[in-house]
Amino acid sequence: MFWIFCAAVAVVAGVFIFVQYGPSTQMSLWFINQGRKYVEAPRWAAIGVTLVVLVFVYNVVATAIKAKKITRIVGVLMVDLIPLFGLYLIAFPSITNMSEDQYWWWWLVHLWVEATWEILIGCIMALALMQLLGTARRIVETWLYIEVALVLGTGILGLGHHYFWIGTPDYWLNIGGFFSALEPLPLLGMVVHAVYDAGAHRMKTTNKPAFYWVMAEAFGNFIGGGVFGFMMTLPQINLFTHGTQWTVSHGHFAFWGAYGCGVIAVIYLALQKSRAAEQLDGGAWTWSFALLNIGMIGMVGALLVAGIAQAFYERAMGGSTLQAFMQGQTNVWFVQGIVMRAVFGVVFAAGYVMLMYDLLTIGKRRVAVGSPKVQVAGGRA
Repeated sequence: MFWIFCAAVAVVAGVFIFVQYGPSTQMSLWFINQGRKYVEAPRWAAIGVTLVVLVFVYNVVATAIKAKKITRIVGVLMVDLIPLFGLYLIAFPSITNMSEDQYWWWWLVHLWVEATWEILIGCIMALALMQLLGTARRIVETWLYIEVALVLGTGILGLGHHYFWIGTPDYWLNIGGFFSALEPLPLLGMVVHAVYDAGAHRMKTTNKPAFYWVMAEAFGNFIGGGVFGFMMTLPQINLFTHGTQWTVSHGHFAFWGAYGCGVIAVIYLALQKSRAAEQLDGGAWTWSFALLNIGMIGMVGALLVAGIAQAFYERAMGGSTLQAFMQGQTNVWFVQGIVMRAVFGVVFAAGYVMLMYDLLTIGKRRVAVGSPKVQVAGGRA
């Protein structure tokens, strides 16, 4: 099943790279591109995504029932899986009215990324913190409940920052501008509280790479999703930044911080168990951690410079005309930003190669005789 999934991903990637688009026919819809950004996958692949999510839902629910123990964290996860599956079904209808299509399409894109997946990563981080630092269940469960409350109160209303310019009523300007930035706060609070609690026990951990990636997850989510998101979702600012590289800068930082770092942390936790390693540490993961994060922050900064140039020269000064857009592409700040984005992309790629090497070898490499069995997050115990 795993290799079938890999083959499907390879086919979709190949179509995107070498074909990309086709005529407005059912053949293109089913085998090339559905034509809606972020859910461009051809219809057969979208059906595959739906089936994979259903299998994931079954695995979680069936495992919890068989174990006859549904904790509060698992209970939140099980409830969250209902909209996780249901919202993706919005990817299938073909709506011809552009404003109506955008209205419902954002329910999928926003509420998947900034609601259901936000709670999902919160559940995963809660379980990871208990295993990694021995954090008390009451701490992570309290913050998880706060996260659920804020997602219901802000994640849904925060949807409004996508409704500024698609023909919806103007009350969305104030609603969307205010509520969007509050969503990452509970996850940051959960991790900071867990670290503070673990500090009383000298923050002992046997999995140093997972610890650092959890820290990157918390602060990357808060800064990339929260600070960078709030910086550009106020309607007075979004009027000039919408659709520029400024948005791309936020997207890079938010996705990396909110999900990428957390996934890597969980992989290291899983490797420690699967390889029966008493501790995980070494030099390779530190290089990958540094290169990946330096590369990402560099790309974010470069895209931000390019986006600010667009917002100023194309939008504020040029009035968003086609001529201003074309002139903006040759602006020295924009060009340098795009070039530096490519440079830091190479740094990120090098970090990825190092990460793959470390994931394939960590826990298998020989540990020096007499090396300590327990790591303290800031050094050795």
